[in-house]
Amino acid sequence: MSTTAAVHCVATLVRAKKPTTAIHKKPTSSSSSTPSPSFPRLIRNSPVFAAPTTVAPAVEMEPLEQVQSGFVQFKEEVYEKKSDLFAELKEGQSPKFMVFACADSRVCPSVVLNFQPGEAFTIRNIANMVPPYDQVKYAGVGAAIEYAVLHLKVQNIMVIGHSRCGGIKGLMSIKDDGTTSTDFIEDWVKICLPARDKVKAEHTALSFEEQCTKCEKEAVNVSLKNLKTYPFVKEAVEKIIEVCQSTNPSMKLIGAHYDFVNGIFETWED
Repeated sequence: MSTTAAVHCVATLVRAKKPTTAIHKKPTSSSSSTPSPSFPRLIRNSPVFAAPTTVAPAVEMEPLEQVQSGFVQFKEEVYEKKSDLFAELKEGQSPKFMVFACADSRVCPSVVLNFQPGEAFTIRNIANMVPPYDQVKYAGVGAAIEYAVLHLKVQNIMVIGHSRCGGIKGLMSIKDDGTTSTDFIEDWVKICLPARDKVKAEHTALSFEEQCTKCEKEAVNVSLKNLKTYPFVKEAVEKIIEVCQSTNPSMKLIGAHYDFVNGIFETWED
């Protein structure tokens, strides 16, 4: 297991105020009533993977109306105001980052890190995990990494863990006998079993919640280690690569953790 060489803590994030505000916002008198039956409940039905509830919007729009309204706002405030950028993107993309982030709706990397269109090639899955090289079992993830490294020539691969991750909670809850209660989730998060085992061995005195926080970061380190099992990643990290017809330093693997409860973003290089 590689250790974190350097940790950089950023107390205030670009746009970090939005998720922090959403979490601490006091519900109004109308929001304290029972949610409408149409409000999504699936994530709350599982005691293992449940995530903390958030306050529903004061006025809810119909799904398609929300999507259409969102696009209109994007087109007026972003697309039309950055016509030069989108003219360039029509010709192709050359992102500096490949980002592995959780599918959790609270931690969109483009929002948290203010990535602009064309800056980050992003893969989102349960608990932001990178599986080891396997041409059969994990071909989808392998294809994305291969495309980013060999064709897009990304300069950095970043794996971002986050606070209160339901996938990590599920990983920490897997029984020692290996039995599972879900069709897909637990088999997927077993990718980072070494992280769970390390936390349980080294932090037995901590509460379960504190162990989960430790595991959120250790799982990132497991994913960084797994990235090096891909031959083209290993080569790009260890050698000088050609990017945009000029010589650049070897590609970097970066670990990160986003604490949206306290508005803190940490990074470290593998």
